[in-house]
Amino acid sequence: MSWVPAFGGWLVLRRDLALQVMGDAATFTVDDRRFSTGQVVGPSMLTLDGGEHERHRTPFARPFRLHAVRERFTDLVAGEVDRLIDAIEPAGEAELRGAFAGPLAATVVTHSLGLRETDTGAVLGWYAAIVAAVTEVTAGGELPATGRAAFSELRDAIEPVLDREPGSSLLADAGSDAGGLRRAEVVSNAAVMLFGGIETTEGMIANAIVHLLSHPDQLALVAADPGLLPNAIEESLRLEPAAAMVDRYATADVRLADAAIHRGDLVRVSVAAANRDPAAFPAPDRFDVRRENARQHLAFARGPHVCIGMHLARLEAHTAVGRLLDRLPGLRLDPERPSAPSGLVFRKPPELRVVWSTP
Repeated sequence: MSWVPAFGGWLVLRRDLALQVMGDAATFTVDDRRFSTGQVVGPSMLTLDGGEHERHRTPFARPFRLHAVRERFTDLVAGEVDRLIDAIEPAGEAELRGAFAGPLAATVVTHSLGLRETDTGAVLGWYAAIVAAVTEVTAGGELPATGRAAFSELRDAIEPVLDREPGSSLLADAGSDAGGLRRAEVVSNAAVMLFGGIETTEGMIANAIVHLLSHPDQLALVAADPGLLPNAIEESLRLEPAAAMVDRYATADVRLADAAIHRGDLVRVSVAAANRDPAAFPAPDRFDVRRENARQHLAFARGPHVCIGMHLARLEAHTAVGRLLDRLPGLRLDPERPSAPSGLVFRKPPELRVVWSTP
């Protein structure tokens, strides 16, 4: 635990303390006007706790349970992955964030919400502006006008879907009498689902590719035993979580470790640091696809705000990385344009340039 004057709050580094903060919503809440995502898109399941959190989350939760995800999305994800690889395969080179990971995540999440007629390019533009706005607010800046504009355009795309019959889409269901959410609440939650789904999945895929291609010995292990791929994805999430920080606010004076936290204090959990806690992960800076407890990372958070789309994100990442390795022989990072994950809140490579062998 450290007090960091730069952002006027506490920074939690240890994994056990991170679990304590994320698991105790009564003491460490997201329900505060300072919460950056709430400033950009309004109240949602991400910015509320207690009964209101459940009211917002429940209408969206059922389709994202593990069995439902596998049943509804396996064929869709596989088809979209192969379609995107078909488009880039002949060139022998690509920037995989823009040509593969981003479009895959955007297509799948818009389909899951029922926004099938919405242009993927437009969705990616809104998402980029909203993520940039959240990052700016988290860093202590003002809410950019581009973030407001992107959310407005997203709202305009969502509202016609809400007028359709319940059962026609997840959004229409959430806004129905049974779903119990007002239109503005559905829009805010849809925004969270969109940028969360794209950001987490795009970052998972990009970071996993970087880790595997940067460690030929670990890549060779996965090539020899494809059954290691799921654990390799988990190890990548541990080493470089796509969402590196989560914010909470103390609801009362409390002690955490040796820190005297006061009511209203910002308590920022470094997921990146907790995932490299040597007390939990020996040799924490090493990328090890055979790490036995890799799945104990906190990349999807824990407690009541555990990521609602984690099963879908995993399905996409497993399918995407596996098919890239299968279909693009000699896949490697472009030595002329190297890149590595970066970012304050959301971490992934700014670009992911790769090359492979062609006939």
